[in-house]
Amino acid sequence: MTAHDSGRASNPGQQLRKLIAAPSILLMPGVFDGFSARLIETCGFKAAFITGSGVSESRWGWPDVGLMGLAENLEACRVLARSTSLPLLGDGDTGYGNAVNVHLAVRAFEQAGLAGVMFEDQTWPKRCGHMSGKELIDADEMVQKVRAAVEGRADPNFVIMARTDAAGPLGIDEAINRANLYADAGADLLFADAVLSEADIARMCDKVSGPVLVNMGFGIRKRSTTPLLPPTRLEQLGVAAVIYPRMLTAASAMGMRNAMTALLESAESGEAVDRPDLAISFEDLNSLMGLRQIEEIESRYLTSDELNRKYGSSRS
Repeated sequence: MTAHDSGRASNPGQQLRKLIAAPSILLMPGVFDGFSARLIETCGFKAAFITGSGVSESRWGWPDVGLMGLAENLEACRVLARSTSLPLLGDGDTGYGNAVNVHLAVRAFEQAGLAGVMFEDQTWPKRCGHMSGKELIDADEMVQKVRAAVEGRADPNFVIMARTDAAGPLGIDEAINRANLYADAGADLLFADAVLSEADIARMCDKVSGPVLVNMGFGIRKRSTTPLLPPTRLEQLGVAAVIYPRMLTAASAMGMRNAMTALLESAESGEAVDRPDLAISFEDLNSLMGLRQIEEIESRYLTSDELNRKYGSSRS
């Protein structure tokens, strides 16, 4: 059932909190548009992470290096929140300024219909966590940002996730230290990005005084960052939630590339291409996007004459 069937959860923040606190690890694929949001809901996932990199790449055609601003991010979040009934965790980057900006941004993300939002301790313009060239603000400044976020939300159930990028440039001990400072400031969920080993993930879970989230970055060929681990192993290590920000964007790009390659081959060979391995059917696509719900609404509100003009005797 989608958001168009039953409406959004009355309290998505409360729903997300329950999922984070559950004994089993919470899997959150990264979504970036209505298509991806509907897809993961129909696949049975219980929550999703709005990937800032995916939004920047798909809407702007540029990498995740701080080119997208608050207004553009919020616009994407509002569309996504209307596309699914799943609780969504947003990517608030650095908060687009100082603690004052964060205080005001939190309310905007909350009003957009999200269940929570993440802020990170990089300088602005930020960079994707798995890129080189990251710079950090002082831990004390980030503590104030977290405090501003916590006090800025209207609903105490709205989840504040604090992310530190210290693991790569400063080491796992500093990442743990910062995560604990952010937990003390009121963060509900702690995220150390680009952790360099399984042992470091285990240390984070053991030493951080709050639920820990990790990021699994698929498609990274030069793996000098977080190792890929299955959810069962992450759960054994004590991880509360895991996000997969790149999986759907990378899979979409690969699928489109393969389809366009086939189209070029078709142009050269003179033979039409319609391969089930390259594209889902027209019928499956319409089903995924909720055409049946639209038809049900039509049947309730359009007159008999309108329905007959549109569908004639083919109407069931």
